[in-house]
Amino acid sequence: MELRSVSKHYAGVTAVDNVSLKLFAGEIMCLLGENGAGKSTLIKVLTGVEPPTAGQVVVGGQPVHFGSARDARRLGISTVYQEVGTLPLMSVGRNFVLGQEPKKGRWLARRLDLVEANRVAVHEMQELGIRRVVDGNQMVGTLSGGERQALAIARAVHFGARVLVLDEPTAALGVRESGLVLQLLMRVRQKNVAVLLITHNAYHAVAVGDRFVVMRRGQVIAEFSKGTETLPAVIRLMAGGDELSELAGLTGEGQWQVS
Repeated sequence: MELRSVSKHYAGVTAVDNVSLKLFAGEIMCLLGENGAGKSTLIKVLTGVEPPTAGQVVVGGQPVHFGSARDARRLGISTVYQEVGTLPLMSVGRNFVLGQEPKKGRWLARRLDLVEANRVAVHEMQELGIRRVVDGNQMVGTLSGGERQALAIARAVHFGARVLVLDEPTAALGVRESGLVLQLLMRVRQKNVAVLLITHNAYHAVAVGDRFVVMRRGQVIAEFSKGTETLPAVIRLMAGGDELSELAGLTGEGQWQVS
């Protein structure tokens, strides 16, 4: 998938200004930037929520025009947001197949195949390394934040995601839960899915990313590959980076190489 010279304006305000990027299967691209850098607007264009003011969205080499997010999903572009779209008072199995429920029976007797829904949900989550979930009837409200993210990611991949966009998936999670989600992304990459990780946490991006794009005030100010920049350099590229580097004691050259 590709964005070519995409811009987005709102009533005289430029939220995204002439941004181009490419997403490749089996790769994690990290989109970095502080709050207000234009990341969320770029997601909306990428996933069909809003059309670009200028530029093109290209999928499989062909320009596309999304009328809605549903059009993007039909082409295999799925999004998992920071506030995960799961229903805590429903079971893991019901959440997993929500909107695409397997059915059994015929005619008026046709109904949800809950056994199959539970089987698929547990299998797909365990495929991504979530071993603690063994019963599809378990309420989602009993899962941890990382496990809920895993459910949303596994659901997207199972239903055909070719491009998986994640909007700040670790922002509300602790250290252990964040590590779980980052491990999931590496497993998803192995399934030949293109992953776009949007985050303002340079540490998490460096841990899993293959390529990096840094935005500031709606523009791309840097683009680089794994192994070419140090973590302090990445932090400095993002607003407030110098202060963060000093607080973390990461001012020395060559430390925390992105590798």
